[in-house]
Amino acid sequence: MTKLAVFDLDGTLVDSAPDLHAALDRLVAARGLPGFARAEVVGMIGDGARALVERALAARGQAFEGAALDAFLADYTAHAAVATRPFPGVEAALDALQADGWALALCTNKPEAATRELLAALDLAGRFDAVSGGDSFPARKPHPGHLLATIAAAGLHPGAAVMVGDHRNDVAAARGAGIPCVFVGWGYGTLVMAEGARIAANPSDLPAELAAALG
Repeated sequence: MTKLAVFDLDGTLVDSAPDLHAALDRLVAARGLPGFARAEVVGMIGDGARALVERALAARGQAFEGAALDAFLADYTAHAAVATRPFPGVEAALDALQADGWALALCTNKPEAATRELLAALDLAGRFDAVSGGDSFPARKPHPGHLLATIAAAGLHPGAAVMVGDHRNDVAAARGAGIPCVFVGWGYGTLVMAEGARIAANPSDLPAELAAALG
């Protein structure tokens, strides 16, 4: 049986906070507002671009504007790989999983266009049998429909899949889809978000944790 590891992106595979931070700083600077501390930005990541912009503007006392989201998306997509890199050990872990017979898919709330641009820039695109963003399907994480549609796009079924992520949205999507989840300990979410899921403390733990999760 082919096994499928479905990964979140930001905070799981890549450390994208530097480029998200820079884009948010440019967004608010254009409005004459002060920038953010990195910890503020990390706390805003995980629910997609609109939520990120909404939170950033609210933190500076501003109402959400569609124009602000459009400006952010255009700017961020063009600069998404300036400082963003895979977390140390992630690429080796993906190599090990593929050597063990795992297929790989990506299920992120980041917009699909920005996701694909980033994967191409980091030379990661060819690893995944399916890539879905927060705007790829009618639902997005934590709705299980996003995860289930990603699994279907990879040509596999939920009984062969494990979700891997760093946010409560990943855990909730997996629970709703009836599949196991492995929570990563190096990401942006706190360990309390794991809510009983298996935890991989380091990328090198992923092959063993995914095998144990699938049983």
